[in-house]
Amino acid sequence: MSRRVPAVAVAVGALALPPLLSGSHLTVYILLGLAVMVTVGLSLLMGYAGQISLGQASFYAIGGYTAGLLSVHSLPPVLGLLAAPLVSAAFAVVVGVPLLRLRGHHLAFATLAMQLILLSLVARADWAGGAIGLQGIPRLSVGGYEFADDISYAYLVWVAVALTLLVARNIVASRPGRGLRALASSETAAAASGVPVGRYRLTVFALSAAFAGLAGGIYAFYLGYLAPGSFPVLLSIEYVVMAVVGGLGTLWGALVGATAIILLVQVLNTLGTQPGMPGYAPTVLSYAVYAVLLVLVVVFLPHGIVPAVRDRLTRRASSGTG
Repeated sequence: MSRRVPAVAVAVGALALPPLLSGSHLTVYILLGLAVMVTVGLSLLMGYAGQISLGQASFYAIGGYTAGLLSVHSLPPVLGLLAAPLVSAAFAVVVGVPLLRLRGHHLAFATLAMQLILLSLVARADWAGGAIGLQGIPRLSVGGYEFADDISYAYLVWVAVALTLLVARNIVASRPGRGLRALASSETAAAASGVPVGRYRLTVFALSAAFAGLAGGIYAFYLGYLAPGSFPVLLSIEYVVMAVVGGLGTLWGALVGATAIILLVQVLNTLGTQPGMPGYAPTVLSYAVYAVLLVLVVVFLPHGIVPAVRDRLTRRASSGTG
């Protein structure tokens, strides 16, 4: 029961917050939930499969454009939302077969190149709106109910977050999850123990893409507009920073890391837009904070915030028992 208390507290807080927020704060809350969904998948990919991806925003974009294009062409919006994670996962399988043969920084650069190529192709595709963007995406509607305001989208996003966390938790607690933990420790040892290393790595890659695609689909319906500029390379870097800061291979780490970075970015944007600040101040402050934050976490919290707090609480409990 003690392990369920934090989950229940977070669920109650997530449901209680939307009516208390308004305007830009509610928008930040929605974008925070979307970031958590993407970071959960990336944390599994990097923390368990040991694969570094610098192109996670590309799957976010694929999910958004899938949902947007289907709904623009008169298909039910809910069908577009359901197709978004499936198309993203299918694309991950196709590109993952050759890409996952790479390791370390080679894979990181390959996923980065994948995103750059994808954005370049979308910007030149007239059927996707080109550089101008895809416009006229309708509001999401399910069974006659239309998500017409920000509060309804806030609840939708955090229900999706709960679904994402539940799926990830069940996978980690299953037999394949034990194989993934072995894979994170040593691929050679895992293969010697009978773990299908290649298949597990590809599965986690596709699962992380599906989480990002679902978030992208909701994002498309929420904004009603998509453009290549909505999915910059910096967005992929943000997701990596969120996963590392919170703690790779931990589900709570994705939530904590995304919350910390999103709130910090909002504070920096507010500071950078104060009277007298130059126009480039928000961007410069964001880059500087990412660099400083990564250095601090690597030096003082090498495993992330959540593992550090968990280890400290464990030591306190052990000393108290002693």
